[in-house]
Amino acid sequence: YLCYFIAACYLNFQRALALVIITAVVIFFICWEIFKKHCGAKVLLLLRPVGKCFQKCWPWLKWLLCVALLAGLIVWLVLDTGRNPEQLISLGGFCFLVLFLFAFSKHHGAVSWRAVFWGLGLEFLFGLFVLRTTPGTQAFQWLGDQVQYFLGYTTAGSSFVFGNTLIEEVFAFQTLPIIVFFSCVMSILYYLGVMQWLILKISWLLQVSMGTTPTETLSVAGNIFVGQTEAPLLIRPYLADMTLSEIHAVMTGGFSTIAGSVMGAYISFGIDAASLIAASVMAAPCALAMAKLVYPEVEESKFKGKASIRLAKGEERNILEAASNGAATSVGLVANIAANLIAFLAVLEFINAALRWFGEMVDIEGLTFQVICSYVLMPVAFLMGADWADSPVVAELLGIKIFLNEFVAYQQLATYKKNRLMGLEEWDGNRKQWISERAESITTFALCGFANLSSIGITLGGLASMVPQRKGDLASVVLRALLTGICVSMLNACLAGLLYVPTQAGDCAVFFSNTNFNSTSYTMYTCCKQLFASSVLQNGTLSFTGSWAEQAESVLWLKECCMYYNHTSCAG
Repeated sequence: YLCYFIAACYLNFQRALALVIITAVVIFFICWEIFKKHCGAKVLLLLRPVGKCFQKCWPWLKWLLCVALLAGLIVWLVLDTGRNPEQLISLGGFCFLVLFLFAFSKHHGAVSWRAVFWGLGLEFLFGLFVLRTTPGTQAFQWLGDQVQYFLGYTTAGSSFVFGNTLIEEVFAFQTLPIIVFFSCVMSILYYLGVMQWLILKISWLLQVSMGTTPTETLSVAGNIFVGQTEAPLLIRPYLADMTLSEIHAVMTGGFSTIAGSVMGAYISFGIDAASLIAASVMAAPCALAMAKLVYPEVEESKFKGKASIRLAKGEERNILEAASNGAATSVGLVANIAANLIAFLAVLEFINAALRWFGEMVDIEGLTFQVICSYVLMPVAFLMGADWADSPVVAELLGIKIFLNEFVAYQQLATYKKNRLMGLEEWDGNRKQWISERAESITTFALCGFANLSSIGITLGGLASMVPQRKGDLASVVLRALLTGICVSMLNACLAGLLYVPTQAGDCAVFFSNTNFNSTSYTMYTCCKQLFASSVLQNGTLSFTGSWAEQAESVLWLKECCMYYNHTSCAG
């Protein structure tokens, strides 16, 4: 490997940069494990006096640190929201949702505020890193691109089995094979112990900072990568002895996140991969924090103070068996998704037909389930940070996610996104054809979770099969966990709205000079709107204001824009 590594770097170091980073990371962790094994005890012994001194100072140092962090957060919010005041709406929505969940708390006086504040703090810091810092944005954009490339390899298998025509034109053959491929890869990673290692590291960070027990923390950390019924399998031997608060946390983690396999399907729709990955990771600390706010610990946990718990590997004997089992296991999931989509979309169409019929009896035209959701959940969408004009559409998608499932909602969001990127008119009569980039980002985070009514049965069925003697306990906390899971996704959406940075528009004159106007795009739409806004039609004479007045080809560009979009200036 060393010879190969040197050759790759010598031939083209830029090309080998990814290999260098991967090698450096692997070497670091190998060295760390060796160091911990041989020198860990000696280092801990040397640091013991420092630890004792720190423990003595911690009571007053803790308050000093809290005051400094709060002051820093307030100053940052004042400076940041001063430039974009609309972000204050998302901040208000975030605070409202936390207070709303506290109002529904099972034991108000027993809330562990350490867990709550640390969880929200970790969620905020991670969101800040991903959405606001250049390294974070670039890293997650790169990660999202790599995931998309990786999922593209599904085509090799699905095109051989189904043919190119079917995978290009039929949704089931285009998207569902991705779940098979992703499930196969996840099974291989479990066999190799990679997933267990990664989950344990994330779990350790959450456990140390938030003070939660290792069982509930491990399950919530596992939910970043696997589904709501697979993650509890990590702690299956401990479920029978867990407290109600811990079970509630396990359920909330399942409702607040999505599985890696279905994430691949959403990415194939055209949903931003970086946002989906960020939303899943951000949801873990937030889910744990809100679970401890809504259902605080009042029992004595058998796992409190336990340093760690053992994670079993799979029962496969080799990597080929692991790959085969992963692919075979996904068949049930694929069939379940396909059946649910057929059933839910058919039921939705039936409900809409019934509502239209009832509406027409009292002269209300076009009454549908989506219209009802758009009015009922519109204030919630606005509080998350969506513009008032976009709020009905965001609310409609939220309603579909909660009452049907997030698969259908993401499919419709992808349609809106496709319409925007194609440069269609924003409004088609009274119907909005797309929503703003900010509203898209907020909605992507808000839909990222399994918290819908149909998931209640999936969660209860999965957990009850593992601990049948605790069916009553599971049923008693599931609705509270569902509500918490819904709000966790909304809290993530509020943070996305608070931290969203508007995309800087390029030079439209340069864009028009280099385009051939054969087709529309979102950039063309925004530039044409700028050109329309600067045009003045007075007494049949057309003129332009601002920088467009200096452009010799403004009239020609306006005529080209009028071929695709309507404006009063086009009449001249």
